[in-house]
Amino acid sequence: MASNGHKSAKGMPERSHSHAIPPSMVSAEPHQGANGHVLHAPVLVLNASYEPINVCAARRAIVLVLKGVAMTEEENGHFLHAARWALRVPSVIRLLEYRRIPHQTRALSRKNILLRDRNTCQYCGEVLASSELTLDHVIPRSRGGSSTWENLVACCHECNRHKGNQFPAEAGMKLMREPHAFNLHTSRHIMRLMGHSDDKWRKYLFY
Repeated sequence: MASNGHKSAKGMPERSHSHAIPPSMVSAEPHQGANGHVLHAPVLVLNASYEPINVCAARRAIVLVLKGVAMTEEENGHFLHAARWALRVPSVIRLLEYRRIPHQTRALSRKNILLRDRNTCQYCGEVLASSELTLDHVIPRSRGGSSTWENLVACCHECNRHKGNQFPAEAGMKLMREPHAFNLHTSRHIMRLMGHSDDKWRKYLFY
């Protein structure tokens, strides 16, 4: 592993570092029979200390590698090919400089609430696509509830209609788990779930 912060990704020449993915690379079709979503495949991001800190899309991971901000630790078996480029798609990357990660690492948003709750209705337990879920205020806004991590949960449309403007107990409903802020512990748990069947991730997630 390079200590000078300039080692390239596996299979890539040193001169290939750039501040952007070449247009021809972005539009190139992945080889080896991969589908058209290779650039959106999840990539595990490690800190310089090998601590898992995030998951990003392959496109973002490739940009970080080309900029010399990160290096590829594992590949996912696919590659992107253009006239003068052949780039292996990473599965795990590692930052070359240590980044201090604050306790609260994610903004409060619909996307992050659904991610925290794993796209699962917190009342009936049904796992659904994001488009089929709503956000429910456990304590309704009209009754003093605020839009916070501790008062927002993923909820299916049917449960949302049934609960209406009531407290869960009033509607005869019960939360599957107490909602908490999305912190590094939550992120790591989700990373473990995502990498459960991927040996290339598992060895970095302390299995």
